Amino acid sequence: MESKQIDDLIAVNEFCVSHNIEISFLNLLQQNGLIEISAIESTYFVEKAQLPKLEKFVRLYYDLDINLEGIETITYLLQRIERLQMEIINLQNRLRFYDTQG
Repeated sequence: MESKQIDDLIAVNEFCVSHNIEISFLNLLQQNGLIEISAIESTYFVEKAQLPKLEKFVRLYYDLDINLEGIETITYLLQRIERLQMEIINLQNRLRFYDTQG
């Protein structure tokens, strides 16, 4: 793996220690398809790009006591809202195009 790619990774152990959480929680998130964990030479990593999402999951689970099924539902609904917002923007752009044509 290139050094640039390694710089984009954070060790799962370090993340768990710094957030005072169990590694098993991250394993559950991975098993349910909510995050991706990579293994390099028997060390497990998450991509830095996943950090905002991962930290949101930690807050939902540990601070708000939302179970894994609730996190999955919230994630699905937020993704759906985001898709619908993008669709609204696209439709507004198309409407503007036709308004300027007439």
